[in-house]
Amino acid sequence: MGHIMALDAKTQTELEAAVFRRLVEHLRQRSDVQNIDLMNLAGFCRNCLGNWLLDAAKEAGVELSKDQSRQAIYGMSYEDWKAKYQKEATDAQKAVSKPPHAH
Repeated sequence: MGHIMALDAKTQTELEAAVFRRLVEHLRQRSDVQNIDLMNLAGFCRNCLGNWLLDAAKEAGVELSKDQSRQAIYGMSYEDWKAKYQKEATDAQKAVSKPPHAH
């Protein structure tokens, strides 16, 4: 990621972390937006964010499970989120869906 001019590395990291937290909170508030819609439109979904968090933890030598990384994104267990918010994908959503992505 490019550096924002005139910001030291610590400040830039703090701003990026704040943006990440805001994105996660936004996705938690927008439970009406299905993961398949995110994948079809943006090429990533909540599970991807959880996996990216898991990858970052591994790179930093931090113990984190896949369930824990997903809970950090969903604000609850992935199974609870699916039961509460996930809807069956429509034929139109499935038609647009790209091949499985690497999670």
